[in-house]
Amino acid sequence: MPRTVQTDPDFFGYAELLSDAERTELAEIRDYLEREIKPVANAAWEAAEFPFEVIPKFAELRLAGYHYPEFGDGRPRSPLFSGFLSLELVRTDPSLSIFSGVHTGLAMGSINGGADEEQRRRWMPGMAAMDAIGAFALTEPEGGSDVAGGMRTTARREGDEWVLRGAKRWIGNGTFADLIVVWARDVADDQVKGFVVGKGAPGLTASKIEGKIALRTVQNADLVLDDVRVPEADRLQRINGFRDTAKVLAATRGGVAWSSLGVALRAYELARDYAVRREQFGKPIGSYQMVQDLLVKMLSNITAMFGVVVRLNELVAQGRAGADRAALAKAFTTTRMREVVAWARELFGGNGIVLEHEVAKFFADAEAFYSFEGTREMNTLIVGKSITGLSAFA
Repeated sequence: MPRTVQTDPDFFGYAELLSDAERTELAEIRDYLEREIKPVANAAWEAAEFPFEVIPKFAELRLAGYHYPEFGDGRPRSPLFSGFLSLELVRTDPSLSIFSGVHTGLAMGSINGGADEEQRRRWMPGMAAMDAIGAFALTEPEGGSDVAGGMRTTARREGDEWVLRGAKRWIGNGTFADLIVVWARDVADDQVKGFVVGKGAPGLTASKIEGKIALRTVQNADLVLDDVRVPEADRLQRINGFRDTAKVLAATRGGVAWSSLGVALRAYELARDYAVRREQFGKPIGSYQMVQDLLVKMLSNITAMFGVVVRLNELVAQGRAGADRAALAKAFTTTRMREVVAWARELFGGNGIVLEHEVAKFFADAEAFYSFEGTREMNTLIVGKSITGLSAFA
């Protein structure tokens, strides 16, 4: 009998849990991403420039509407489908998946969950069509992990307007977004509130962060809000404190876990293909025991990551996920991802630092996934409090 080579990194067949229709749709999306998005990805990453020509291509896929059926094609998708969609996006290119995720998950998620009905009807259709691109401004120059308690951006109400003053950092899409969800502390009641600030608002300046070694295509910005005036009608009416902000972050942490799996999976695919193609000492390097050991360790991590994220999405569907489970998934998958990309880069030897072989990009980009949406340490503290009942936060 001919030898069967297991090339699918989904070694235990988790994709088989999707419906036939969902698998067909994902295959069509993957083909589209490979054909329309991937060809521009490496050049954009190297240049640290955003390829604006991809926005109509993302819009054609209706990606922003998948998570919000009433503003998309009206067909609800399962949480598991959403997870595999995140995987496919990051497998194509991590930076462009972040562009999509910031817009769809953070910005649209904040508005969908925090806006009243009039506001949702005003903003969500255009964002679902990607006619208006969103950003999410929470992190500050002096407040990353401690942004909840240490937020310095303030909001002061004056009649029917709010005056925002402060600074934000690491704001994805921040240099070109049409709508920016800005989080600020109300000086009157000390509660965090959300505001939608339009592009070009007087007093708002955005400066691109230069010199990044990861997610270079993502246009992260430093924002300065110098007495930016926002009408009360543009304050997210259902946001009453940081707990509401945290709900958005808990939802997107699950997406980061899936994205981390996608980074690891693609690094493994590149390494596995290179191992059977690259010859040294007269035979493929994949025939050497030490190389096979690296590949199997990568695949083992990926298989474990699949188990975590698939189960997390089952819990999401049942309404039982919770911030602690999302935190554990994020901490676990990003740690395992970091191991996988390091082993993959090692397998490539010197070629592993050249963009031509692509693994270098995934190796570098993994560092950003490891840090954002809560560091491993912060997510560990969330889980630690859950299992002991005791807070270890400083």
